[in-house]
Amino acid sequence: MEQTLVLIKPDGMEKQIVGKVIDRFERAGLKLRGLKLITLTQELLDTWYAHHKDKPFFPELSAFMKSRPVVAMVLSGENAVNKVRDLVGPTDSTKALKGTIRGDFGESIQKNIVHASDALERAEFEIKLLFTLVELFD
Repeated sequence: MEQTLVLIKPDGMEKQIVGKVIDRFERAGLKLRGLKLITLTQELLDTWYAHHKDKPFFPELSAFMKSRPVVAMVLSGENAVNKVRDLVGPTDSTKALKGTIRGDFGESIQKNIVHASDALERAEFEIKLLFTLVELFD
């Protein structure tokens, strides 16, 4: 089974919609393999967003992601990466269709409720960065 990583970002935490977001994934047949509440550090964000570090928006993105704890979860299922991406909608919430998580709850490209891995290789990298083997269950 394929697995992927999702973060419920600070705006999702502020709106208190964690249960609603998780419910959408579970109703779509995805299995929750790991779940935790974490505070992202600058060191972690530098590694996570290494490809964005030199871009002008990185300081604002970094400050936003550290502004409050986030929920990190590992979901598994057939074609999990693409299934999650379909459920969350495009990165820019203003372009997301109603019925997607970002279309229903997001406000902008940054305040878009969730981060979702965009490829299997990226999901593996992100999962290893945030979860140990004993934190993941079948």
